[in-house]
Amino acid sequence: MATLVLTVIGDDRAGLVNALADVVTAHGGNWERSQLAELAGKFAGIVLVRVPDDRSDELAAALKPLSGLLEVTPHPGADEPAEAEQRIQVDLVGNDHPGIVRDVSGVLSRHGISIERLITETRDAPMAGGRLFEAHLTAPVSADQDLDGLQADLERLATEIVVDIAVAAG
Repeated sequence: MATLVLTVIGDDRAGLVNALADVVTAHGGNWERSQLAELAGKFAGIVLVRVPDDRSDELAAALKPLSGLLEVTPHPGADEPAEAEQRIQVDLVGNDHPGIVRDVSGVLSRHGISIERLITETRDAPMAGGRLFEAHLTAPVSADQDLDGLQADLERLATEIVVDIAVAAG
């Protein structure tokens, strides 16, 4: 089986997922994992599809006509790595300002940690006025990674950029 990673984007409207799923299924593909969202009137995401080796080119070609509805770009995927020994969850909340994602991802990068999932949003701050920035991320970690050092670096960063950060392993 071939693995394809499909990146998708289009103007949000009803039926986009169904249109994509119809093409995948019609060409022998199996929709295995996805992360899809609507942001600012756009619908975007990433979909992991497995398809018989001899039908992957056919599926990729069949996705092109969706361009009037949804721009779909197929990318060859690799086999997924073995399940991580453990994951960390990092939750952050604070007053919104530029650079928060850069700063947090920089700490993780320096520790050799790759972000598996990141969800962010801004919202009005209740009673205080202004905007709050909230982030939730998960990342796989190996047994040899210095989680105490990571925790210390994230706490130091939280003090510098005035946000609350919680880190949990699990």
